[in-house]
Amino acid sequence: MLRRMIVFAFFILPLSSTFVLFSTISENNISYAFYIRALPESSGQQLVDPSLKVELFFKDGIKGPATSMAFLGPDDILVLEKNTGKVQRILNGSLQKEPVLQLKVGTEVEMGLLGIAISKNEQDKTFVFLYYTEANNSGIVVGNRLYRYELIDNKLVNPLLLLNLPATSPIVGHENNHIGGKVVIGPDSNVYLVIGDVGGRMGNIQNIMRGNAPDGTSGILRVTQEGKSVDNGPFGRSIPDTLYYAYGIRNSFGFDFDPVTGNLWDSENGGIDKDEINYVYPGFNSGWRKMMGMALSRFDPNVDLFYFDGKGKYSDPEFVWKETVAPTALKFLNSSELGSQYENTIFVGDVKTGNLYNFKLDSTRERLLLNPPLEDKVADTPQEIEGIIFGKGFGVITDIQVGSDGYLYILGIDGTIYKIVHV
Repeated sequence: MLRRMIVFAFFILPLSSTFVLFSTISENNISYAFYIRALPESSGQQLVDPSLKVELFFKDGIKGPATSMAFLGPDDILVLEKNTGKVQRILNGSLQKEPVLQLKVGTEVEMGLLGIAISKNEQDKTFVFLYYTEANNSGIVVGNRLYRYELIDNKLVNPLLLLNLPATSPIVGHENNHIGGKVVIGPDSNVYLVIGDVGGRMGNIQNIMRGNAPDGTSGILRVTQEGKSVDNGPFGRSIPDTLYYAYGIRNSFGFDFDPVTGNLWDSENGGIDKDEINYVYPGFNSGWRKMMGMALSRFDPNVDLFYFDGKGKYSDPEFVWKETVAPTALKFLNSSELGSQYENTIFVGDVKTGNLYNFKLDSTRERLLLNPPLEDKVADTPQEIEGIIFGKGFGVITDIQVGSDGYLYILGIDGTIYKIVHV
C-alpha cells in the first residue's frame, strides 16, 4: 500500500512544484524522478508581433536555477541563484567576478534564494530586500525569511530581519514545497511578499474552518521597509493577521501592481489543473484549499470559506488555464517602448509550455479584456490560449522585469536573460 501511495505521489507532486522541476521520492533506496519543464527552442524565440524581436541579453555564468532579478540601474541587474544562495551582479552585460552576497540557504524542493526587490530612500541609500529559506551553519533550515540589506561598495550589508515565516511542512512525509517567492515594492512604498501553503498546511488561512490559526502562510503579506506592520491592514492589528493583504493562496510565483490604478494582480498555481490569474484587492480570499478555478454551483463561498470575522471576501479568478501550464512571473509593462498596444498590459510566463502571455485589461481595470473563445475566462484546451500568446520558445520563465530603458527583460531558469525590442 505504501509503495502504491509513493508512486501516485511521484506522478502528482511535480505538477504542484513549479521551480522544483525535479522531484524525488524514495522508498528502500529506490528513487523516482520526474521532469516537467519546457526547454528553450534551439532555433530561437518567436514573437507573434512581427514588429518586435527577442535579443539575447545575457547567457552563461549564472548557476541555475535562477529565480528572480531586479534592476539597480541601466544595464545593472542583480540575479538570484536558488541553490547557491548567491546574489550575482550583471553590469553592462558582464557577470561580475564576485557575488554581492552569498547566503546559507535550504535547497530542498522549492526552498532557496527566491525573491528580490530594490528601493532607494531619500538619503539615496539603496536597500535590497531578499526572501529566502535560511539555513544555519550545519545546513539545517531555520525559516523562510525576508531581510533588508543595504548596498555599499558592491556588497550587501547590514541585514535587517523583516519577516520570519514557516519553511517546513507540519505533515509527516510531505514535501517542503509551496514556498512562493516574489517580493515587490508597492505604490505605498511597503514591501509585499507572496508565500504558499508551505508543505500542504490546512489551517484557517487555507479555509479550513477547524484548522489552526493564521501562521504567515498562504498569502500576500505586507510590511513597511523597516519591518513594521502597516496600520491600515484589512484584517486588524494583531500579529500575524495584520500582515495579510490577501490569503487563501495555494502557491504563487508572480504578482505586480497596475501602474494606472495601483491594483494588485497575481498568478496562482493549481495542482494538476486550474491555474489562475487574480485581481487581488485588500482582504481578497483566493479560496484555497476549498477550490481552484471558478466556483461551482455546489460551492457557497459565503458559507464554506474562512472570512476573518467578515473581513475577507472571495471572488472568482479573472482567468483560468483548465489544463495546467504552471504560471510563474507576472509583470505590468509600464512603458510605451514596445508600442501603445502593450503599455500597462500584463505579461505572464510559465513552466510547462515556454510561452510568454499578454493580457489586456478592460476599462475598469479590474477585469481582463478577453475575446472569444475566452470570454468565459477559462481556457478549456491548449488551443484556446493561442489568442493570449505573445511569444514562444523561452523555456521556463522565472522572472519578467521592465528595464530603465522601458523594454521587457525575461529571465530563464538557466540564468539566460532575453530582451524584447523593436525589429
